[in-house]
Amino acid sequence: MRKHRRAIISIVAFTLALLLVFAWWLLPKILSPVEKEPYLETFDATGEWTAGEGAASTGQVVDGVYEMSSDISGESFWATAGRNFGDAVYQVEATPLEGAEDNGYGLLFRVDAAAESFYVFKVSSDGYVFAGLCTDSCLDQQALVDRDWFGSPAVVQGLGVTNVLRVEALGPDIIFYVNDVEVG
Repeated sequence: MRKHRRAIISIVAFTLALLLVFAWWLLPKILSPVEKEPYLETFDATGEWTAGEGAASTGQVVDGVYEMSSDISGESFWATAGRNFGDAVYQVEATPLEGAEDNGYGLLFRVDAAAESFYVFKVSSDGYVFAGLCTDSCLDQQALVDRDWFGSPAVVQGLGVTNVLRVEALGPDIIFYVNDVEVG
């Protein structure tokens, strides 16, 4: 009888532990304001994306494309979708049209507006890649791959050419791709 009672207690304890683990996994997903549905932006309209003209940059939707331009070299400018995304596959097709080839263009993800932090993944027209974490509105950058910008043959070089940047972010695991080639 004692063995039977221990077996029942073990099964109940195991079931409770399993339920707690499931609740621990599910509860943040229910309570989080993070988007849960796939998101695709075709830029038929501006939508919630930042648009307008600032002191040194302009962002606007033109013919199904989000165009951003800057009058200042060496400064960072960005636009966001106006939504909060967590674990996801992020992808952008980006084409630099004019300017210096030692530029930087790409995507931001896991933006935390309150903390003024986000992850950044960008390439340059002269064949370099940067993947990092920006804090303090990107005044502080920490490289996540290599020590800083690094050269990669995966980047299509030049102006007027398109590079596809993709990030697969799941928890602490982040994989960076340029034109379907893993770069970090």
